[in-house]
Amino acid sequence: MLAVAIISLGGLGIIFGALLAYASQKFAVEVDPRIEMVQEALVGANCGACGYPGCAKFAEEVVAGNAPVSGCTPGGSATAAKIAELLGQETPAAEARIVAQPVCLGGCSVAKDKSVYDGYRDCKAVLMFGGGNKACQYGCLGLGTCARVCPFDAITMSEDGLPIVDIDKCTGCAKCKNACPRQVIDMVNAKTYHYVRCKSQDKGKQVRSVCERGCIACGICVKNCPENAIRMENNLAVIDSYICTNCGKCVESCPRNTIA
Repeated sequence: MLAVAIISLGGLGIIFGALLAYASQKFAVEVDPRIEMVQEALVGANCGACGYPGCAKFAEEVVAGNAPVSGCTPGGSATAAKIAELLGQETPAAEARIVAQPVCLGGCSVAKDKSVYDGYRDCKAVLMFGGGNKACQYGCLGLGTCARVCPFDAITMSEDGLPIVDIDKCTGCAKCKNACPRQVIDMVNAKTYHYVRCKSQDKGKQVRSVCERGCIACGICVKNCPENAIRMENNLAVIDSYICTNCGKCVESCPRNTIA
């Protein structure tokens, strides 16, 4: 009886194995080999800058024609050219390199605190503590959330509690910008040298009371710009990077050293 049972089980195993092998061939989903090739051409950061949950999904969508070959921001024009070659497409025109740029100068030494925070070191966490410990409601909270989410180690925190971006390492993935609850990180053209390092929309008197470097909307930079590249918007100077020639007149004329 035992021998019969063993033989029966062995036979059933063979039959089920054959059925599974047949089913795997019959219902197998063919995978376009180009997907793997495109994925190998990517940086592999899985940062999500392309708008998809990871490099594998982006590769699928590129091959399917649903995503542009230039969609891998960290890879830049070099990766776009590789993908275009793999897919038999024309190499896209090189786009301006985009990098992260902190736009707040309100570090610990120049910006006032309204309270003392001694909790979890996270910018979103401190916001739940009475809206943050900084007196300026627009300024950098200085707890380094942006630095921790950067997958390329391109951000460090200064002794004054402000993020510093290494543009040679920055790939423009925008994870830091998306993680910042105060939105004090902008994505800018790497060739643009001058920025208004302030986000405050308060009037000058209020800005002076909380920060030594904040924009007071005096308009001096607007008057001194030879290219008319600066305008005032919501009590804040705004530089049009497409018009700006990086002459530096605004930097020289700003009485608060807000433009750098």
